[in-house]
Amino acid sequence: MQRNVRLLIAYDGSNYHGWQRQQQGEATIQATLEGSLSQICSAPITLHGAGRTDAGVHALGMIAHFHTDSTAPLVAFYKGLNALLPTDIRVLKAEEARLDFHSRFSACAKTYRYDFFTGAVQIPATRLYQAHYPGKFNPRLLQTAFGHLLGTHDFSSFERSGSRDKEVVTGRGAVRTLFHVSCTPTLGTADQWSLRFTGDGFLRQMVRILAGTLISIGQEKRRADAIQAIITAQTRTAAGPTAPACGLFLEQIHYPQPCLCSRS
Repeated sequence: MQRNVRLLIAYDGSNYHGWQRQQQGEATIQATLEGSLSQICSAPITLHGAGRTDAGVHALGMIAHFHTDSTAPLVAFYKGLNALLPTDIRVLKAEEARLDFHSRFSACAKTYRYDFFTGAVQIPATRLYQAHYPGKFNPRLLQTAFGHLLGTHDFSSFERSGSRDKEVVTGRGAVRTLFHVSCTPTLGTADQWSLRFTGDGFLRQMVRILAGTLISIGQEKRRADAIQAIITAQTRTAAGPTAPACGLFLEQIHYPQPCLCSRS
């Protein structure tokens, strides 16, 4: 009998060329997991992730699923899989899901976190997990920007140039909805910050471009009321720089309930 197994995955993306399997054979999160899963199931496995993180991006709560005829117990896809995987990829939970569950298409929202440091000198151990933006930073300047970002908009200005065929008229194009945006101190310090974005979907590098634009506003390099004009322009050149990949974490995938048929 075919099963649909759902995995909760965390990973450090520093040494990988992103989530998605690459034809050139570079190390990716998907390919690494599929290799270990195929050993456990004694058959080729295709793993479907809830999103495609870029090279150097991390995840605390990636969801992925795969179909299999294997009768291996769920513990094999948790403890057994972790025993085969490199230590920078961990499966946190394995569950039986409904056969119609899809990690990507069943999701209703995603939350990303962007961490950055504004002190003069960054501790080397944090360089792979926080972007360094030295200088004065005022989070209060972002409140006006947040108000303009929330809701449903065409986010073309916050999309990596050339990442989507603009001639395609099917689907929703660059229209996305942001439900929540915030900036809070990290670890209770004055120079470590976390931006959080929750939305129904994100364009290629959208969170990194949003982060780069908002940080520039907080550092008074761009006007606090600039966001509305950037959205209206619908061109990448209107927005700020793309923030480095190292500060980005896929924090959580949100699903309507119920999505599971049993738990373990």
